[in-house]
Amino acid sequence: MPTNPFIRFICFHPMLELLKYDFFQNALFSTIFIGISCGLIGTYIVAKRMVFISGGITHASFGGLGLAYYLGISPMLGATVFSLLSILGIWSLSENKKFREDSLIGIFWSAGMAIGILFIYLTPGYAPNLMSYLFGNILTVTSGQILLSALLCVLIILFFLKFFRPLFYIAFDKEYSLTHHVHINAIDISITILIALCIVLCLKLAGIILVISYLTLPQAIAGIYYKNFKQQLIASALISTLGSVTGLFISAQTNLPSGATIVIGFLILFIISWLVQKIRK
Repeated sequence: MPTNPFIRFICFHPMLELLKYDFFQNALFSTIFIGISCGLIGTYIVAKRMVFISGGITHASFGGLGLAYYLGISPMLGATVFSLLSILGIWSLSENKKFREDSLIGIFWSAGMAIGILFIYLTPGYAPNLMSYLFGNILTVTSGQILLSALLCVLIILFFLKFFRPLFYIAFDKEYSLTHHVHINAIDISITILIALCIVLCLKLAGIILVISYLTLPQAIAGIYYKNFKQQLIASALISTLGSVTGLFISAQTNLPSGATIVIGFLILFIISWLVQKIRK
């Protein structure tokens, strides 16, 4: 046994012993990549007041899960297709002023859930794998999903670095961005697609029921301490990542659902942060 106390802690601490398992390593890497992605994307969502849209897309993806399970293909693929079609449909129809945005969200939300339930009912047998998409189970993540999470994380970081100022204009003042010749439609479509992909990859971590919390609570905590958009982006990504990793370790040790544990941890941190700021004032 090593004599150095720090080495002994690293090697034999019960929580750190989890790192020797491949499934937990997969979960840890995926959590880090998703945490960064959701931290950045969520800040834009909150700034532009798109939280309700995110909820609609999340629930609309359930239709893709049910249809994919019925067809015997990857549920993640089905959820991705439905998410992209739904968010692009909401964006295009609301931009043309043909329908109210809140009405479109409600339509896609209910349609996705109805389609998913229908096809699950039509599929013979029980669909246990879909439960992980409803409530999250990061410990079942595959190496392929880690690669997709990593690629999406890099893409989101590069996108925000490249288009930070236009995104800032669009999020807070769309009319002002028009006067600065910002290519609003191109950037809007791009960030919309990134939001849909981020939501789909987050399903394994938090599940359909909790994705909205995962995309808003870290951002709300960051907003308590910082008002600057750039600072909020960085703080939100850090809070999202560190909180997710901490919740993952706690859930593995206590045998609790990972998504629910992470979100409750965010909620506790939000309450503490709010109380501390209120006391300081």
